[in-house]
Amino acid sequence: MSDLDFERHRPQLRAVAYRMLGSLTEADDAVQETWLRYQRADTSDVENLAAWLTTVAGRVCLNLLRSRTTRGEVPLDDGEPDVRLPDPVVSPLTGPDPEQEALLADSVGLAMQVVLDTLTPAERLAFVLHDLFAVPFDDIAPLVERTPAAARQLASRGRRRVQDAAPAPDADLAKQRAAVDAFYAAARDGDFDALVAVLDPDVVLRADGGAHPARPTVLLRGARTVAGQATLARRLAQHVRPALVNGTAGAVAVIGGQVFAVMAFTVTDGLITTIDVLNDPDRLSGIDPAALGV
Repeated sequence: MSDLDFERHRPQLRAVAYRMLGSLTEADDAVQETWLRYQRADTSDVENLAAWLTTVAGRVCLNLLRSRTTRGEVPLDDGEPDVRLPDPVVSPLTGPDPEQEALLADSVGLAMQVVLDTLTPAERLAFVLHDLFAVPFDDIAPLVERTPAAARQLASRGRRRVQDAAPAPDADLAKQRAAVDAFYAAARDGDFDALVAVLDPDVVLRADGGAHPARPTVLLRGARTVAGQATLARRLAQHVRPALVNGTAGAVAVIGGQVFAVMAFTVTDGLITTIDVLNDPDRLSGIDPAALGV
């Protein structure tokens, strides 16, 4: 088999790695390691190259997850642990480009990636490979050194965590956009009641400012708490431009020709259930506002 055979499957492998790792850079590294293993392997007897490469990529990602240094947890005022958001995939309103489309296949928004980060490496592998990429449990079992039945249980636990903590967004993108627009209109006006009205009572807001001392890293819960602390939203409202974030309605704040923040929203039954704000300048530097048409 040739390098062309591998390249045909690269988009799916990158999508697998992104779901597994939540990092675009690490996903590219995992795909490169998969290519190296492909180069060293005798695949002459492989009947289904796509399945073989997907399991190899899964093993590479599993090893990366297991070897990650545990992040130190910095308590916030409410006792919640430190917040680190996955890398967002930001697209213009016209839609993702072909590379992004492949990356976002079966995506349900950035909130799902956040929940995936809370799973154990084995749960994440079993859930991602089976539920998102239809890999049979017989093929997953050797990767996690379990029986197929045990691999099924891992995926089931991961699935329950995702369903409980990452509600599926409304399928109608226009309805998502209407809720996001209403949120920023209320923020601009400083209208507390209007903010509460567009938020789910149990809304969760996560903001990741990285290590930058002037960028807040917070985790807030509840409509009145989020509405009462919408200072950042009010300050950014005049700079906000609509965009797609991981395929769902979101926004970018552009100040001085640079992306200052990326905001991802989950809208369920017309109400905002999660708001994820990445405002870490180190991780936003690679996003080109011109490519987003803003």
